[in-house]
Amino acid sequence: MFRLKLIPYDTKFDIIGKTKLFLSLAFILICICVFSIAKNGLHYGVDFKGGYIFEVVSAKGITSEKIMDKLCRGGVNSASIQRFGKNNEYVITIERSDNNDDPQEMISRIHNILKNDVVFNKNDVVGAKVGRELISSAIKSVLFALIAMIIYIFFRFEWRFSLCAIFALLHDCALIFGVFSMFKSMEFNEVSITAILLTAAYSINDTVVIFDRVRDNLKKGFGSDMKAIINASLNETLSRTALTATTTFLSVLALYLFGGKVIANFALPIMIGLLIGTFSSIFVACPLLSCLNIKPKMIVMEEKPIAQI
Repeated sequence: MFRLKLIPYDTKFDIIGKTKLFLSLAFILICICVFSIAKNGLHYGVDFKGGYIFEVVSAKGITSEKIMDKLCRGGVNSASIQRFGKNNEYVITIERSDNNDDPQEMISRIHNILKNDVVFNKNDVVGAKVGRELISSAIKSVLFALIAMIIYIFFRFEWRFSLCAIFALLHDCALIFGVFSMFKSMEFNEVSITAILLTAAYSINDTVVIFDRVRDNLKKGFGSDMKAIINASLNETLSRTALTATTTFLSVLALYLFGGKVIANFALPIMIGLLIGTFSSIFVACPLLSCLNIKPKMIVMEEKPIAQI
């Protein structure tokens, strides 16, 4: 039977030997992202900021560029247009410039500007209060999910492993938030929260697989050099990690290329998150574990029974 091997199973890469390089790179990336978040904040979408959402079907020959031109000439400069569904179906989002403006007046204004060019299927208004509530709910959902993951890995592994996995998880969250902060074209909205949670879940799963192999090799008594054991475990799982990451990335890439603009906005942060999560599980969590200067016998003696979940 043919078995796909992106990376041979018997690799001998000295990943742990470059621990200082990888951890320094991770630290620099975290600093850049934290600085960007502190300076630029997040570019909230209409879901969080408040505004108007219109689903329209354009008349024959009316493109998104023509619709945008009409809106600009009508004095609406904060609009953005995304195609979804068929070629002539669009979503128009407009940010609220004044929290005290009259929603019905704004809806009527948009209808008057575009009444001869499009058919309106749906009109939605997101108020500033609703936006603030959504931001609060989004933050709570991310925190609860991270806390649940942290509790799981504390029960799943010996505490030294858990600390390294938690640091890698925080590294992933800092980087993905930083990416949203650095690129204005990537709006932070409800879809972005889903992408962040998917990134965290994928990353922690990858880290757990590698740590499980480290623990198995410890139980088998593979020498007394903890760094050598971690390095061997990384090489043994490298093929699996590469194959899983590549197939998942290609699936999401197909959505990004052929799923339309709306789905592309969802797929792009997931692709970035996959790269970040794969990097952290290999080049952050395990090198950090090797820095704790622990002995294999210490881990074996303190090892907890594997939780049956």
